[in-house]
Amino acid sequence: MALELWWGSGSPYSWRALLALEFKGLPYASHLVQFAKQEHKAPLVLQMNPRGRVPVLKDGDYVCYESMSILHYLDRKYPERPIFGATAEEAGVITRMISEYTAYVEDHIRKVIYAILFQGVESHLDEISRAMHMIGVEAKSIEARLGQFTWVAGENFSAADIVIFPGIQMLLRALDRREAQDLRSRWLPLDVNYPAIAAWIKRVEALPGYERTYPPHWKD
Repeated sequence: MALELWWGSGSPYSWRALLALEFKGLPYASHLVQFAKQEHKAPLVLQMNPRGRVPVLKDGDYVCYESMSILHYLDRKYPERPIFGATAEEAGVITRMISEYTAYVEDHIRKVIYAILFQGVESHLDEISRAMHMIGVEAKSIEARLGQFTWVAGENFSAADIVIFPGIQMLLRALDRREAQDLRSRWLPLDVNYPAIAAWIKRVEALPGYERTYPPHWKD
């Protein structure tokens, strides 16, 4: 029985699951959930995930949700083209990079995006400035690693790339909005301020199947 994935366009967590499936070359049935129609709260989704969130992965009778759980499950169940490394040392670096991103960067990115899209930049300028500073500190660290290695955790594409990539792409998209014009100079143009990150983004975009992971509503 084919894998099935319930996911939402523009969800960085859904994007992670899609990137993993495509990188591993696994066939799957795609179920795009419309947030505007509250489809993530539909009975079928709630039956699989009582929290009413996506992504949700179904593999036969087994259901897995939360993006990191999905990545780990896919790598253990389908070990071809590993995303958590082929050695203990590689796994340690990959897990550390993911932990650093989720602990020190992700929440700041979320704050900036939410302020730009929903709260208004001017009324939250101090909070956004602090968040942008912290993002910049960690971005310099990632930039330095990508100046040494092809991918975030080394010479192989991994779960570290899968976890970090959607967040950075969503931040860049938010900074491109008119409301964020006073903030974008810290990041944009990307190929000037963070050339190694810009080159890394292009490498991810060149991966087979990437176009199937790209948020559909971003294409409009």
